[in-house]
Amino acid sequence: MGAHWLPVTLFTILWGVVGAVLPAFVPKGPNKSLIQVSLMITGACCWLFWLCCYMSQMNPLIGPIVKREALIAMKHFW
Repeated sequence: MGAHWLPVTLFTILWGVVGAVLPAFVPKGPNKSLIQVSLMITGACCWLFWLCCYMSQMNPLIGPIVKREALIAMKHFW
């Protein structure tokens, strides 16, 4: 199981919009730069968290624990 291009592209675009486009639409005020930086950091952190979760599913460290009887049944029926 490898990485498919569609979810990687879609989530990169989604979090790219949050981190790069939305800060341009923050209204003027005393905390404008703070809100812009918060949106940029949110986009970067959420994208990185999603990417780590997505990549960890490609090669899981711990597999399912299956009883011997279930293994025999799977071997027989599959």
